[in-house]
Amino acid sequence: MIPEIRARELNPAILEQAEALGVSPLLARVLAGRLKRSDQNLNAILSPTLRNLASPEQLKDARVAAERIARAIQQGQIIGVLTDYDVDGITSHAVMYRALTEICSHPAGKIQSLIGHRLNDGYGVSAGLVARILQQDVLPDLIITADCGSSDEARIALLKQSGIDVIVTDHHALPAEGVPVSAYAIVNPTQPGCDYPDSTIAGCMVAWLIMSAVRNTLVDQQCLPVDTPKLGGLLSYVALGTVADCVSLGDSAINRAVVKTGLELINRFDQPCWRAVRKLLKKEGEMFTSDVLGYQLGPRINARGRLDDPYAALHFILASQDYLAEQYLAVLDQDNEDRKQIEQTMTQQAQKLAAAQADRGLDGLAVYLDDGHPGVQGIVSSRVTQKTGRPSVVLCPAINPDHMTGSARSVDQVHIRNAIQWIDDRDPDVLVKFGGHRGAAGLTIYRHRYQDFTELFHLAVKEQLQNDSLGPVILTDGELLPEQINEKAWSELQQLQPYGREFDPASFSAVFLVEQLRVIGADQTHLQLLLSSECQRFSFRAIWFKALAAGQTIDFSEGDYVTAVFQMNMNHFRGRSNLQLMFDWAQKITK
Repeated sequence: MIPEIRARELNPAILEQAEALGVSPLLARVLAGRLKRSDQNLNAILSPTLRNLASPEQLKDARVAAERIARAIQQGQIIGVLTDYDVDGITSHAVMYRALTEICSHPAGKIQSLIGHRLNDGYGVSAGLVARILQQDVLPDLIITADCGSSDEARIALLKQSGIDVIVTDHHALPAEGVPVSAYAIVNPTQPGCDYPDSTIAGCMVAWLIMSAVRNTLVDQQCLPVDTPKLGGLLSYVALGTVADCVSLGDSAINRAVVKTGLELINRFDQPCWRAVRKLLKKEGEMFTSDVLGYQLGPRINARGRLDDPYAALHFILASQDYLAEQYLAVLDQDNEDRKQIEQTMTQQAQKLAAAQADRGLDGLAVYLDDGHPGVQGIVSSRVTQKTGRPSVVLCPAINPDHMTGSARSVDQVHIRNAIQWIDDRDPDVLVKFGGHRGAAGLTIYRHRYQDFTELFHLAVKEQLQNDSLGPVILTDGELLPEQINEKAWSELQQLQPYGREFDPASFSAVFLVEQLRVIGADQTHLQLLLSSECQRFSFRAIWFKALAAGQTIDFSEGDYVTAVFQMNMNHFRGRSNLQLMFDWAQKITK
């Protein structure tokens, strides 16, 4: 499919506010193309600080949860920390573990790390994970979930029946039946009656807020000294989880503040895990950005939970010495290479099936891969959605032969979890279980209802779209003249860091003459280009990653003029830094 190249609509209120603040025309254009709220405090977006954070007390049930956790600490009870296996889950786990042991002085021997296995257990407070917990010789007195639990009433009830209190901390949308009533407390900014001002925060941020409340409670109860350190030092984990979980970095001043602060902490490189990543990526002397977290480190942590037991990811994050961090990171890196191979095969299959459904006019695409790997289906779904511009579900065989397990990804116009809820409301016998939020969801369906699910998913998406049409779209920040493409402009755009979901890096369009063209990369899927402007006064180097992946082709060669959509980037090589254009798309111009 040929994408539509569309300039972003500019918010006039943001343009006016930017002009009043003396923001340059280039930055004003980028901001106005991303920020939707007219009443947005632009200073909080441009210069995010921890002053933008709201008090943990504004989270519903935060006080109840903090007091119960504080009591468990005071009485020396066994506390289970239960999280998912993705980056948000692993970073939430690290926040809770370090807060309990290092700040609240709870013995490590009285903490149980409870992480489900993606393939054997599935996500959340799963039946398999609960069964293993209840088979232990020593049961926890209290379990705190993070990044999961909102949709797990039945399993939480089993834990309660065994005398275990469960505190749910999560950020996923609640099921239609409401909060899990068997939980001791539910801390979730999406629940009714919660006064926290930002419901887009990641699970790791909810975990950080709750543990901050626990620390404050223990200080108020005089169980900890007044000068006990706060949890600011753990925001490096929150930054990683926030970026990797693709929560909004647009209108959310809170998310921007924690990512910016966390990146500053990471770039001190005073933790073995961050030094190990820098060494692996050969980025000595460079500062990490949100791109490194989202595209380099996040996939490596995710790969372990996708393909195997996730504890290596937690051990990497918590490693106390460099050699240990490097050993665990090597395991994650190998898993990531294995994941890439599986992903490439699955993506090719899914793209073909999805294209056939799109040709039939389906707005929501649901494809089943009989030999697909459940641990990679989320990434493949992202690729399908990116390619087609449509919400997609990629389904694979489940442990139960009567089921299929799936991951869904969406576009801006469609709230994917609400779409799946729409299906369940109309036909309760299609879905086994599901959960998620606006941009992503996980689900299990009955195998014999796959065709019904496919049609219902299309209708659910169509219901939200109303008269909108879907298709692959590449948004740009407009055209840049050749003389505007320079290191000064790149440096100016860095003032808008951190970039992320709903605050994409600035991209522009321009016309170039292709002087040289070379296929590069171990898999021969990348393009390296030497370009010049039409007047040939300016020359640029560019790279287009994955231009030839999954059977894709290009329609131009050396000597052709192309219209390109690109980002500006600084390439660091052998101690030298040079401006490089990163192509998102290019097409030949017929003159």
